[in-house]
Amino acid sequence: MEIAILALGCFWGPEIKFGKLQGINKTEVGYCGGNSNKTSYKEVCSGNTNHAEVVKIDFDNKIISYEEILNFFFDIHDPTTINQQGPDFGSQYRSEIFYIDNNQKNIAEKILIEKNKIFEGKIVTKISEVKNYCKAEEYHQKYLEKKN
Repeated sequence: MEIAILALGCFWGPEIKFGKLQGINKTEVGYCGGNSNKTSYKEVCSGNTNHAEVVKIDFDNKIISYEEILNFFFDIHDPTTINQQGPDFGSQYRSEIFYIDNNQKNIAEKILIEKNKIFEGKIVTKISEVKNYCKAEEYHQKYLEKKN
């Protein structure tokens, strides 16, 4: 089992899309890259926490590779817009790949170079080490309440 953490705009749509892929065992929405290991949606939206909205993906690398996940990541969002996806504006909607280890970092850098050739050097996606990941607790709680 491996984990990928990706920022590509509002986390709801991407979470659903990733959840439909063969080999994805679990998805979770959260925040990453910010100043603290605990935050809320309201705080993130203030623009003062430096967190991005992310999807945390637990996957079976025997069925789907990290490289395949990153290729899908680039297919389902616009990696050429700074702090924006569609109608959503703000630093929390940036495009960013958060790596867990050097292997993921190396794969992300390789894919970014390949994709940037296709996008004529316009990609603004960042590659960063995972920092202060936290689950979007308020959304998780609302989901559990609706489920019961």
